[in-house]
Amino acid sequence: MSLLKVDNLEVSYGLIQAIKGVSFTVEEGEIVSLIGANGAGKTTIMHSLCNIIPKKAGKVFFDGKDITSIPSHRLVPMGIAQVPEGRRIFQELTVFENLKLGAYTRHNAGEFAETLESVYERFPILKERSKQIAGTLSGGEQQMLAMSRALMSHPRMILLDEPSMGLSPLYVNTIFDMIKQINSEGTTVLLVEQNAKKALSIADRAYVLEIGRISKSGTGRELLEDDEIRRAYLGD
Repeated sequence: MSLLKVDNLEVSYGLIQAIKGVSFTVEEGEIVSLIGANGAGKTTIMHSLCNIIPKKAGKVFFDGKDITSIPSHRLVPMGIAQVPEGRRIFQELTVFENLKLGAYTRHNAGEFAETLESVYERFPILKERSKQIAGTLSGGEQQMLAMSRALMSHPRMILLDEPSMGLSPLYVNTIFDMIKQINSEGTTVLLVEQNAKKALSIADRAYVLEIGRISKSGTGRELLEDDEIRRAYLGD
């Protein structure tokens, strides 16, 4: 049984159908990437999975449970965390306060302290700046904070929407190293990313989205070596 199963998803904005019968799966322990051009519908899918925007049709299952209509805030205790495009940290709160809010579903003080320490071990800069106002961090540091905040809920699956957007090459490498580490520690990853080469390089499997439909799928390596994909998305 797949950890995440998306079955014939359709999403519309008024008369415009943005997602047209998309189906895919994510197995437990995988990194699965969705790649495609701007406007292909990648972020729309992520928002729809978390019920931030309504679905016109289709079903979504997580660990065998139908979550098609479950409100976003109830998905976190079920084991799903999202890092949205643009990071969306709480700019006026401190780093620590942001991390604490990420753990709002966890009420055991010992578990909170343990998870916080693991976050600080992964990113010592967040510990150094725990009392700093989050909005004063650099873009890369804010992305680290956004991902770490999501991990505070101890999710089984994390949804990452354009984590490298607007970052310097150094921070892009750091963020992708973090994604691989998160996955190696047992968290399943669904990744939407404009940097197709980076996304495919770490993906177990990937789906190519074109104008609201999945046009191709395969392992990350297969798509990296696909001539059509290389020409369209990898700049080769």
